[in-house]
Amino acid sequence: MGQGFFITATGTDLGKTYISALICKELKNKGFKTGYYKAAISGAEDLYNSDASYVALRAGLDLHNDVKVSYLFKEPLSPHLAARHEQVTIDREIIKCDYHNILLKKDYVLVEGSGGIVCPLSLEDGDRFMLYDMVGMLKLPSFIVADAGLGTINATITTIDFMQSRDLKVAGVILNNFDPSDAMHLDNLRSIELLSSCEVVATVQKNGERLQYTHEFLTDFI
Repeated sequence: MGQGFFITATGTDLGKTYISALICKELKNKGFKTGYYKAAISGAEDLYNSDASYVALRAGLDLHNDVKVSYLFKEPLSPHLAARHEQVTIDREIIKCDYHNILLKKDYVLVEGSGGIVCPLSLEDGDRFMLYDMVGMLKLPSFIVADAGLGTINATITTIDFMQSRDLKVAGVILNNFDPSDAMHLDNLRSIELLSSCEVVATVQKNGERLQYTHEFLTDFI
């Protein structure tokens, strides 16, 4: 059985899927059997027009053998609301089973979240199942994608503190849209490390094609 890890972000549309594709591509190029899993995708007509397809295409993964999505919804809404509109119940056991089935065949499985870490998967009939519950259930170490620019210190530290308060392992932070010549970006990186117990393990320049590691390769932190 392989090793899974989780990719979340400090918010929505911060490049989580883009960076997931870069990580999967790098793992595959290093010779690892690489898988991609996402519990729920919203705003997609089908698998071929989804985040999963984008990751598979960018990373050179097989959409049918290397990728698994448990729930696919057409409306671009939070998973719990999209599921409600389609009268679907998001089931913990299905997620657990789907994840472990792909994990059995891979060296590494990247699990991508939806939006930020406080994302409801189900709020039906007293059943509160949040994204952070899923991460705990699957025992996944997590990497947090954050923008390198203004406001990221607060957003990143808040996310780290919340996850650690739930006893979730934060393996590190990845700064997106990072400009190594920008004094604010450099200070944000240092400040995040100073104010938390987490390292910024990698940066990605705007539209960059690879991660720049600040310390060791990503998997060394899992």
